[in-house]
Amino acid sequence: MTTRIPVTIEGNLTGDPEHGAGESGNEYARFTVAVNDRRLNETTNRWEDAGTVYHRVVVFNQQSQHVTNSLRKGDSVIVAGDLRFGTYTDKETGQTRETRDIVADNVGASLKFAGVTVERSPKANGPAADTSASGPVAVPASYAATGISR
Repeated sequence: MTTRIPVTIEGNLTGDPEHGAGESGNEYARFTVAVNDRRLNETTNRWEDAGTVYHRVVVFNQQSQHVTNSLRKGDSVIVAGDLRFGTYTDKETGQTRETRDIVADNVGASLKFAGVTVERSPKANGPAADTSASGPVAVPASYAATGISR
């Protein structure tokens, strides 16, 4: 049984996302987000950086392609997902190490300091995603010259 810890972070990419595929063929993208903590210095009444925390993030499937194609080092992002803990054995020392990753459900560009253009892609796979396919077309009643009588 694993503990599910939902998290949302906002920060900057420390490098371009890395895209790949696992042994089972599932696509993924990995990247690191730097989150800067800012605090008000009550003596100077100015905001100051109070440290940076780095979070490793992984995202899967179609979203991994979108992240890899859209985001670059330095981009401000918002990530929502689950914090996962794991262990591995260090190949050099043989010691057991712990990891902390965010498995992202959603990744988006932050619009706080930048603007973006959204390029939509189909949500469906297969024939439903093919806009060139011919077939019956449903027309809303308001456009089909029908009305509602009361």
